[in-house]
Amino acid sequence: MATHAGYPGVYVEELPSSVRTVASVTTSVTAFVGHTRRGPLNTPVRITSFADFERRFGGLTSQSPVSYAVHQFFGNGGTVAVIVRVAKSGTGKAACVTLDSTEGHSECPVLEVHAKEPGVWGSGLRLAVDYDTRHPEETFNLHVLDARGTARETFSGLSMDPGHGRYVETVVGSGSGLIRVKVVGEGRPDPSGTVSKKFAGELPDLNVELTVKIGEVEREFTLYDPDCDGEAPCDVTELALLLEHKLRALPDAPGRHAYAGAQVTAFGRRLQVVAGSTDPEDVVRFVGECANDLGLEASVNPPVFPLTGGEDGDPPGPRDIIGGEARKTGLQALRDVEDVNLLSLPELASYESVEDMVTVISAAQRLCQERRIFLLVDSPSAWGSVDAARAGIAAFEPVRGNHAGLYFPHLQLTDPLTGRLRSFPPSGALAGVIARTDSARGVWKAPAGTEARLAGVRSLTVKLTDRENGLLNPLGINCLRTFPMVGPLVWGARTLEGSDAADSEWKYVPVRRLALHVEESLRRGLQWVVFEPNNEQLWQQIRLNASAYLHTLFEKGAFKGGTPRQAYFVKCDKDTTTDEDIDNGIVNVVVGIAPVKPAEFVIVKIQQMAGQFEI
Repeated sequence: MATHAGYPGVYVEELPSSVRTVASVTTSVTAFVGHTRRGPLNTPVRITSFADFERRFGGLTSQSPVSYAVHQFFGNGGTVAVIVRVAKSGTGKAACVTLDSTEGHSECPVLEVHAKEPGVWGSGLRLAVDYDTRHPEETFNLHVLDARGTARETFSGLSMDPGHGRYVETVVGSGSGLIRVKVVGEGRPDPSGTVSKKFAGELPDLNVELTVKIGEVEREFTLYDPDCDGEAPCDVTELALLLEHKLRALPDAPGRHAYAGAQVTAFGRRLQVVAGSTDPEDVVRFVGECANDLGLEASVNPPVFPLTGGEDGDPPGPRDIIGGEARKTGLQALRDVEDVNLLSLPELASYESVEDMVTVISAAQRLCQERRIFLLVDSPSAWGSVDAARAGIAAFEPVRGNHAGLYFPHLQLTDPLTGRLRSFPPSGALAGVIARTDSARGVWKAPAGTEARLAGVRSLTVKLTDRENGLLNPLGINCLRTFPMVGPLVWGARTLEGSDAADSEWKYVPVRRLALHVEESLRRGLQWVVFEPNNEQLWQQIRLNASAYLHTLFEKGAFKGGTPRQAYFVKCDKDTTTDEDIDNGIVNVVVGIAPVKPAEFVIVKIQQMAGQFEI
């Protein structure tokens, strides 16, 4: 708003800056693609800790190299990961159960419940149903339990009516991370346990002998003894408390908790009796004439309804990892994910066929080039010596790109599941080291050297000497070394295109990753340019915005050169954008940077002169 000058004096007016901020994007968010115990298939899930991975994907399993890679990623300093679960096509099955209803006096299926994701894990889920709601004649509660009976999810006041505000398919579908449901009939699913008939206005005589059987254990007891139980219950709620007290006082079978944990709930002048276990065989049955008179067995069901039939998918093959672009499966699921900077495919190292490995790497590199991602390639597990690595690198000639780096050898760590030493592909730990280096020094610092220590690593599968390292480094193989007093660390920072023979400008990992970082930051930071008038004023604003961003990186040490002019330039004017470009709605921005290259070789000359020592 313009200042209105109404009196002689000095006026102050705040003006918005014409320089828009170009924010730096992330540098070390790592995507892991492969087999996990559970989790949504072909769906990227962002996690920030290994606890998240355990909760969403089932934690460590010997069949999943990805699970160990994620564990090592967070153990080495990683902070954010994106997981894509992939299984072999046509394998895997979600556990399920069908709930029946007898409300229409004839039993019929009404609700199908499936585990939300395929896998054996779903067979550990249990369902419990009750009618203890505000409208016990119309709605129901659905509880999802684990195998130990611990409640995982609860959905209350559900209805089978599609027009109801708490329609079961809508509520569970939007709120559950464990199950999905489908209505297949009319009527509510029967409640768990044993449900009585409706009690009339006044309770009947309760001074009766009852016989109850849970599983194979049968017991007898007096429901109400005036001499021991005080005043008689006057309503159904008090009757529920009395019956629960009596059942819990009965002796259990050795090691069982069926009687001791029994629960009795009152709802709508009826009782629901559930055994205190998650064993479907522990059905509560009241037998005898007295039980019939009280109507204690109107409906009899197990304490929980178990989901069954879950099957884990087989580990994915090369085609499954590559996936399909149309359906966004496998690697292609990452196309819709923003802020992925690194990619790890730890399952490839165990492939018997190097051709299969190269095929997947080729597809992964195409994705990385399109999405500005850097691929961490694990050396084949068959490379058990320096000679094997030198001979085997020839197979990677078709994929010698600058969006990937290959690392050798594998790591020896203690397997948390067995306590034994085991070898693992290094890409997960490397991604963590890169994240740690980026945070401490910046993306322009090579993720190698004495600061790039591999945490938790006991040893390496191949111990390299300086001479052997000198044979592999010129081939574009990044070596992992062990040094005294330091331990295992990363001792190479070349891209797959970084062999001496290739003589590529993208020889070094930090140079390639810095360029990717600058490209993506500028791409996002200049989105505001679209649909602006394509004239000198716009070009000036672009130069200001891009230069301000690059100068920030220069001050942090990302570029070489003593002055900004030596470190970077931004050109956007009539030379870069011609009249024809303007007619076509195009504005061209040319940005140049002078990245700092890592010092691979430090040469120290020593000369002895007249008893003096100089360096």
